[in-house]
Amino acid sequence: MNIYVANISFKASDDELKELFEQHGEVTSAKIIMDKLTNRSRGFGFVEMADSASAKQAISELNGYNFQGKELVVNEARPKTDAPRGGGGYGNSGRSGGYGGGDRGGYNKKW
Repeated sequence: MNIYVANISFKASDDELKELFEQHGEVTSAKIIMDKLTNRSRGFGFVEMADSASAKQAISELNGYNFQGKELVVNEARPKTDAPRGGGGYGNSGRSGGYGGGDRGGYNKKW
């Protein structure tokens, strides 16, 4: 089962997060998400546990747990969706139209 963990201390490491959850069962992976530009923790991560019963126990016991000075927010991770992030609205459909595209506007025509 995949577990979402928020409010992680910026000083915490993947290994420390894994050790915390291993007290409740077998952890197959633990990953704190890092900012691509600054390479600094974004304060949340994911823990994958092999057994769903152990995972549910870990969620129950670690939600609100004080870990390195911060109260963790722990719950079952929601499945990733294919929905586009943010915005939407007019002109963000990914289709040609509006500005340019094809030979609209006469840019590609020979006069």
